[in-house]
Amino acid sequence: MSVSEDAGGRPRPPDVYAADCPSRLVLEHVTSRWGVLVLAELLDGTHRFSELRRAVGGVSEKMLAQTLQTLERDGFVHREAHPVIPPRVDYSLTPVGEEAARQVWALARWAEDRVPTVFAAREAYDREKAARPRV
Repeated sequence: MSVSEDAGGRPRPPDVYAADCPSRLVLEHVTSRWGVLVLAELLDGTHRFSELRRAVGGVSEKMLAQTLQTLERDGFVHREAHPVIPPRVDYSLTPVGEEAARQVWALARWAEDRVPTVFAAREAYDREKAARPRV
């Protein structure tokens, strides 16, 4: 996907509200459930695949592999394969990956802190909805 162009063929600046803006895909990758958690875990430093799998509860090997590959392709994660037996692969954040990780980790921590507020709002909503007359 490339940056979209205006009628004169000039590149348009990114606009996340535009349906064809490539920034939407970047946003999707860094804010996916597994993307956020992998980026956050890598803030602590370099990790091997198995370490990431243990740290990110509930992620399957397949999803972790796909997430790492996507983040590597987007330039957020660096993959270093060491020529040893057994094979060893380390994952770390690139500078832009660290920047993204700090942003999404702040959002994740905020979400953790707000769980009681969200659950209270859900309960209030459900009580109110149950009390409404059915149409």
